[in-house]
Amino acid sequence: MVVIRLARGGARKRPFYNIVATDSRNRRDGRFIERVGFYNPIASGAAQSLFINTERLAYWEQNGARLSPTVARLVKQNARAAMAPAPAA
Repeated sequence: MVVIRLARGGARKRPFYNIVATDSRNRRDGRFIERVGFYNPIASGAAQSLFINTERLAYWEQNGARLSPTVARLVKQNARAAMAPAPAA
């Protein structure tokens, strides 16, 4: 079964996660099929903390991929942020 989950990268105490589509039997940071986005929990300033390629995510979901609970939360958070009005400058 294909699952969309986080694969950890970055240095010690500086996590960086790739959102990947992978076979559920592969290791967390092992081989994956496609990188769908990234999540940087400690992004600061103008750095982007979350990016999800929604077209590729929809493709994988149509083909039976399941989201991990954390990725499902991030997708929901990303959708909410996209719908929110832009702050006035």
